[in-house]
Amino acid sequence: MAWTKDRVNEVYEQVQQRAASDEGFRNQLLKDPNAAIESISGEALPENYNVKFIESDPAYSAPVVLPAMSGELSGGDLDSIAGGGPDPVEACGMQCKN
Repeated sequence: MAWTKDRVNEVYEQVQQRAASDEGFRNQLLKDPNAAIESISGEALPENYNVKFIESDPAYSAPVVLPAMSGELSGGDLDSIAGGGPDPVEACGMQCKN
């Protein structure tokens, strides 16, 4: 099965649900996220595509991912800042198909 936007959203939802109730899976997401995602999706992420998960920390209201140093913010970066976080589909935009 191809990594389409719908498939990414589906897997993202499954990962979020399982991470909220399965401590072993949550630890795997932190240590080997690509393998954890593969265990949910049944397929490997595209080569050289890596994911990093961080745990929520109640001391902070919101984690913020800094954009790459490029001189200018892209429209997606601006949307992420305005919307409060990256869209998981946008995050894999170069690998996803419509």
